[in-house]
Amino acid sequence: MVSKELVAASTKPLVLGVLSNGESYGYEIIREIQTRSGGQLEWSEGMLYPVLHRMEKEKLIVSSWKIGENGRKRKYYRLSASGKRSMAAEQKQWMAVHNTLGTFWGAKTCLS
Repeated sequence: MVSKELVAASTKPLVLGVLSNGESYGYEIIREIQTRSGGQLEWSEGMLYPVLHRMEKEKLIVSSWKIGENGRKRKYYRLSASGKRSMAAEQKQWMAVHNTLGTFWGAKTCLS
């Protein structure tokens, strides 16, 4: 399991990454992160929604209410133009961290 501090630090780039594939709603974002992390990142709705609200205030994402496939009203989120630029900047920063850690840990890309 990944530490709370690292999960907190990675929420913004992960949300931007999920939304770079198209609009999504909260629970779907949580499931996507859990799936892509192989279950190592477990997010709760209580953790995600404050992040989404903050990112919306920062104008990185925009939201709209829609009726989902099951007929329920859901709030969908998508990247704004500013969010797309922010994702590119986040990507550069995280790759710098990743590459630096790689110099200490060797070329391994996946740790058990």
